[in-house]
Amino acid sequence: MAEIKWDLLIDRINDGKCTPFLGAGACADVLPVGGVVAQTWAQTYGYPLDDSHDLIRVAQYIAVTQDPMWPKEAIIKEFKRRVEEVGAPDFNNPTKPHSFLADLPLPVYLTTNYDDFMEQALRSRKRDAQQALCRWNDYLEANKDSAPSAFDKRNYKPDVNNPVVFHLHGHSGVPESLVLTEDDYLDFMVSISRDEDLLPARIREALAGTTLLFLGYAITDWDFRVLFRSLVSYLTKSVQRGHISVQLDPGKKGVDAEKAARAQDYLNRYFGGLNIGMFWGKCEEFVAELRKRWEAARGAK
Repeated sequence: MAEIKWDLLIDRINDGKCTPFLGAGACADVLPVGGVVAQTWAQTYGYPLDDSHDLIRVAQYIAVTQDPMWPKEAIIKEFKRRVEEVGAPDFNNPTKPHSFLADLPLPVYLTTNYDDFMEQALRSRKRDAQQALCRWNDYLEANKDSAPSAFDKRNYKPDVNNPVVFHLHGHSGVPESLVLTEDDYLDFMVSISRDEDLLPARIREALAGTTLLFLGYAITDWDFRVLFRSLVSYLTKSVQRGHISVQLDPGKKGVDAEKAARAQDYLNRYFGGLNIGMFWGKCEEFVAELRKRWEAARGAK
């Protein structure tokens, strides 16, 4: 990124005007990527179409042919088994996304991940992290006791010592909250567009009034595109602060250099209209560079 983008991001972090937004790539070294899970499920359940790498579509097939809750319960079990095998992320490793983000003096963290790694990382820093989720479907709204949220507590206001981790697409403790199948993503987008109160006021404030730092998303994935379209109204209402999205360089996926350059140019133009700057590389590369610059800025004061 340009130097001015780095400087701006560090200033926003130090002012508490930055909100991290975590996707699946933030914990890819611990949890299996969606494509791997999809292909395993496709083989197990006889998925008949060619896009067996697409978790959203394979999950939809299983929901239709087996049971609507089956893929949600299965993904929770798969993630639990994986964590039992390899452990949670190393929250003491300074280059890991959760580790670095937990060190930042920020009150609000957003995620579309189902895990509670961000909460664990914050608590490892003696910060009393609270959890909240988006009640995007009728079940969650009708059964609030089964889907507790930090914002149910009277007068709760996130701050640096008591931050909130808001799960936009649900978390594993409440299987019914997971946004996983095609129907889920479509229903989620419709619900968010119809009722902005599905997002607590403090979360809407973070979306519209801070610099968003997207980590762990692939810009061409459907889940990111649905998420992005769901947030467009908040981004256009924002006070014109810039945002940052860390994206895997298309040139690192075996695409020839010319096509990779054109892809970058197209995506930079597309997101540039909403003042979203792009960092092309891996999450850990970005985190290592940002930590170096952030610590240098703190040491200079």
